[in-house]
Order: sequence, then C-alpha cells, then structure tokens
Amino acid sequence: MPWDSVPWFTEGGAEHSSEVARLLAYAAFAGAEGIIGGSDLQVRALSSPAAGVQITTGACAILNRASGGKYQAYAARLPSADQINIAATGSSARSDLIVARIENPYSYGETWPHPNDPANGPYVFTRAISGVPRTTTRVKQVRAADSAIALARIDIPAHTSSITQGMIKDLREMASPRRRRVVRALRGVWTSPDEVGNTKYPAWEEFPNGARWDIEVPEWATSATIMATWAGLDQRNARDSYGRLRVKLGSVATSETRFHCDFTGSHQRFTFVGGGTVSIPSSMRGNVYDAVLEGCGESGYTGVLEADGGAAVFLDVEFVEDPTEDAI
Repeated sequence: MPWDSVPWFTEGGAEHSSEVARLLAYAAFAGAEGIIGGSDLQVRALSSPAAGVQITTGACAILNRASGGKYQAYAARLPSADQINIAATGSSARSDLIVARIENPYSYGETWPHPNDPANGPYVFTRAISGVPRTTTRVKQVRAADSAIALARIDIPAHTSSITQGMIKDLREMASPRRRRVVRALRGVWTSPDEVGNTKYPAWEEFPNGARWDIEVPEWATSATIMATWAGLDQRNARDSYGRLRVKLGSVATSETRFHCDFTGSHQRFTFVGGGTVSIPSSMRGNVYDAVLEGCGESGYTGVLEADGGAAVFLDVEFVEDPTEDAI
C-alpha cells in the first residue's frame, strides 16, 4: 500500500496517523519552524540571579528530524513559565545552548525513553545542551538529528554559578514573521518651487512641502526599513548646494544622506536616495504617525535645490517583526 491510506480528514471512524497530522502542521507553518509570537519563549535570568534561567510562556513550531519525518512538524505550547538549572563553571568559561526539544520515542528512528504516562507525556522539554562552541546559533550545529529549536545561548565566564541577563544571547526566530510594506509618492505637484538649503543643519524642514503621509505602525512591528527617493531636484541659484536629507517617522528618524552639488555653469537635476533601518519602540506600535521627508542645508553654503513640476518623491516603508529586537 504505497499511500498512507487515511488522508486528513476522512469520515466514518477512519483512524488518522500521527504522520498525517504532523504533515498538516508542517503545511500550516509553510515548512518553517520557530516561535509563533514575537515575545514567546524568551530566556531570562531569574529575578535574583542564581544557577538557572526562566523561559517565558509561548508557543512554537518544531520540524520533525527523525528518520522518515520529512514534511512533518510539531506544534508545542508552554502555558506557564518554565525554569531549568544551569551548572556552574570551573576554571574555564562555557557556553550552553537553551533549546525547546521534542522527545517522542514513538516517531520512527527515535530512541528517547518512554514516559511513565503515555497519554500525557511529557514529550516536549526545555533543555540545556552544555559545552557548545561560543559561535553556536542553531541546534543543527551541535545536534543535527534533534527535533529542536534554539532559544538562547548562555556564555558563562569561569568560576560562575549565577546567570545574569548579560550572559544570555537571544537566538529565537519566528516561524512566520509578519511584514507590511507601505509605498507613497508625489510627482509634479509643486507649481511654486520649494527649496531646501536655506534652513541650516541641525535644523530640519519638511522637504519638499507636502511630502508627508499618515502611516499606521503595526502593533507587532519591532523595526522598519525606510527608503526615500528625491528625484529630479533642480539646482537653480548658480551656487554650490550642500545639505542633508532624511525621513522622520513619529519620534524616530533615519540616518542622514548628504548631498554635495557643485554648480557647473548650467542648471542640473539630481536624484538622491536615503533612509535606513530604525527600531520601533513599543510606545509607537498600533498608532498612526506622520512620515515626513526632511532636508536642511550646510552652514557656509548658500546654494539651494528645489522641487518643481519636474520633481518627484517616493517613500517605501517595510515594517518587520523580529523577536530578538523586542527581547528584554
């Protein structure tokens, strides 16, 4: 019988295999593994540092790496915080990898011990893999056959028995991190040219006027990659134009892009691209803010650039969910 004879889901009292159920989980997670929510399963030092760490509540997807486990995944949840002990170091420093691991003795090829209570297990554990290389970031680097995901690495100095937060390196990844992209544009709307260069750094002005949009920050966003384009700016007053450009979203601003436009005896048009990645503080999430293109000139230079009917500006913002950027 070449097929697993009972596909998900068949009526009439058919008995479905665990492999088919895990196939459904694999498809639901699109073949990915990791934590489900951005704040899930954080590894933290104890409130009074001691020889252990706490793992916060959450859920995760873990691929089945047992023989015959292709296209299978486990879905696991930790409804209350867990705590595990960490052994003290002696005369040498040591690194321990903290993982969430499935220990299912019934999956083909696995050799885990059978639980005393087959109905309730447990079959999923927080484990510390002790003595890993300090460069370890994934379970497969040290135990390739384990059905497990890395949560953190603890780099413990010599002669240490208490774990502090500074020793903990967050390694969590999300199974399905969320992203949202927002694109805005203005073109040829400046019938009266708008200049940049008269306001001098460190003062900033909206440039060009009207390059301002309401942007909703997702509740899950931990960072945003922002790219702005100022296209077709005209150099008009026969002087060298030096200045800076940036984008400001609420209370955060991108790094600055500098423009140096030497006047060559005739009018020229220039295009600049600027932006960067900014962290989104928790206070901004779920709220609406103005995203504003800004500019200013450099002291000592009287040249200006202007946006007119031949200019255009573009704003491209991608919000990202990354658990390591939101960890304590």
